[in-house]
Amino acid sequence: MQQPSLDEIETFLRDLQDRICNALEAADGAAKFREDHWERSGGGGGRTRVMADGALIEKGGVNFSKVNGDQLPPSATAHRPELAGQTFSAIGVSLVLHPRNPYVPIVHMNYRFFSAGPVWWFGGGADLTPSYGFVEDAQHFHRTLKTACDRHDLGFYPRFKVWCDDYFTIKHRQEMRGVGGIFFDDLNGDADLLQAFWEEVANCFLDSYLPIAARRRDTPYGERERQFQLLRRGRYVEFNLIYDRGTLFGLQSGGRTESILMSLPPLAAWVYDRQDEADSAEARLKADFLTPKDWA
Repeated sequence: MQQPSLDEIETFLRDLQDRICNALEAADGAAKFREDHWERSGGGGGRTRVMADGALIEKGGVNFSKVNGDQLPPSATAHRPELAGQTFSAIGVSLVLHPRNPYVPIVHMNYRFFSAGPVWWFGGGADLTPSYGFVEDAQHFHRTLKTACDRHDLGFYPRFKVWCDDYFTIKHRQEMRGVGGIFFDDLNGDADLLQAFWEEVANCFLDSYLPIAARRRDTPYGERERQFQLLRRGRYVEFNLIYDRGTLFGLQSGGRTESILMSLPPLAAWVYDRQDEADSAEARLKADFLTPKDWA
């Protein structure tokens, strides 16, 4: 089976990182990304960009990495035991934005390519994590992703939407992390078709998110909303440190810790046995938004 070109994929992902960072700096209007180049002792390296204390983004990171080596970490071989002992390459762009205003949702995006010997696949997706839920925001995010998926295969969006709902569930809380999006992994077959699809859904990120951020960024808020935002960020931390395969792969493969943990918020909170007022906006988040729904 023909393998996609690693050089082509690297060129696309570096350009994707540049375009997203430029657009986010323009949208924020105050902060700029700090860039760090790093090398991995076992092979490969990356380009990490982090923004802090912006007008729109309190903390955000857009990371490009290209990692290769002779031994896959346990998180990868547990998932695909036939890859044990294979040399590998993993390349991707990962993004997490923690906005300042509690009414602007957290967003995560990751698009990656993996190869080990004759085995290769595309993976990735994007998902939205609001502290305060708005139907029109969830619909816009999902419909943008669905339109991109439908151009390539009408079965992609329903399949990858359910996959996202299942994956981004905080099992010990019995709730989804947010309103989902799409998620897929181990996607191989027709290399040209899959690469075109993968590039299109990656390219639609800005269209899926920036209109939502623009709509909510000037919404007035107070200490109540800020404290609830910190609690929801705590849920985000729980998922990333307990369940996220990308975080485990990065740490176990000897990646740069600062870049891997860029997804964590600058501040988060945990309150013992919190009970929200009935019919409050905070209570409605879990009741109306943190279970699977057909947003598109």
